[in-house]
Amino acid sequence: MKKIKTLIATAVAVLAAGVAQADITIGVSLPLTGPASGLGIPMKNQLALWPQSIGGEKLKVIVLDDATDPTNGVKNANRFITDEKVDLILGSAATPVAIAMAAVAMEGQTPQLVASPAQLPPGKDTWSFRLPQSNAVMSHAVVEHMKKQGVKTVGFLGYTDAYGEGWLKDFTPIAEKAGIKVVATERFARTDTGVTAQALKLTAANPDAMLIVASGSGAAMPHKAVIERGFKGKIYQTHAAATRDLMRVGGKDMEGAYVVSGPVIAPEQLPESHPSKKLALDFVQKYEATYGPGSRNQFAGHSYDALIVLEKTIPVALKKAKPGTKEFRIALRDAIETMGRTSFAHGIMNWTKDDHWGYTNETGVIVKVVNGDWKIE
Repeated sequence: MKKIKTLIATAVAVLAAGVAQADITIGVSLPLTGPASGLGIPMKNQLALWPQSIGGEKLKVIVLDDATDPTNGVKNANRFITDEKVDLILGSAATPVAIAMAAVAMEGQTPQLVASPAQLPPGKDTWSFRLPQSNAVMSHAVVEHMKKQGVKTVGFLGYTDAYGEGWLKDFTPIAEKAGIKVVATERFARTDTGVTAQALKLTAANPDAMLIVASGSGAAMPHKAVIERGFKGKIYQTHAAATRDLMRVGGKDMEGAYVVSGPVIAPEQLPESHPSKKLALDFVQKYEATYGPGSRNQFAGHSYDALIVLEKTIPVALKKAKPGTKEFRIALRDAIETMGRTSFAHGIMNWTKDDHWGYTNETGVIVKVVNGDWKIE
């Protein structure tokens, strides 16, 4: 009898250990410091509102700072895969960092939810799925608005890195097809503190509008520079600038600026028929109840949408394998790829085997800065 009791106790201990090992582990690498910290910090804030379990399994979230540095992003991703044995990687919100991490995710066969519009070579995004809208989708929204405003010529002022070059590559042909020409192109580094020379060249070209491609509070500096050099035309900002840091740092110079964003930035102004209104309102209400009125942020919205992905796909993957295993990571990747049309706070997502972007051209909205707040156009 004693032997039987011992065997039972041993079996219970083994089962308990199995349950403990079944924790779902998410590795998050975000720019919590550095030039893109205005994107990473809101995402981290939203992570604090995530539940403690999904699909009956405990959720373990490990957050590391990549400091907006691709080298740090690679180190974080390697640590997640090698040391932490994570089931999924979230990040980075900085495009150059996200691209570097994608190579690690692919080699380590670990699903990655990318929090930036990272453009990867064909076949290199097998394990990576983007949460933000692509530059092409957002370019479509910008060009459509420019057409309505009678814009015919554009000056481009953007980052020298993958985010800036990606926007230039996607925006130019869409604009040209609409009869809008990019007449001057200037670039600057994320760490630059001034763009006087570039602003002078762009204003001298006298375009109808300027397109500034930068992120967070860093997008205010070039915006102010072109205004201070006498530019009187329309100024557009991209979805990486859809944060209140833009208005906080830019002040009155931001008035009248146009910013392309996901619908999550001003859900109260969306029509009742908009498919994302309910979710976007839920995000805003919960986020601002915790962090204060007006604290909503496009990037915090990506963390909200990431949870929607996990809650939909983890139960599917759990039917095939246990967390912490290669089989589970494969099952999770497959579940994300085949989860079908899903409502996000940012729009309708529909990832497929051949499309790890998922959003359609109808996703982007243009907001205008009016009296220090967002107004949907």
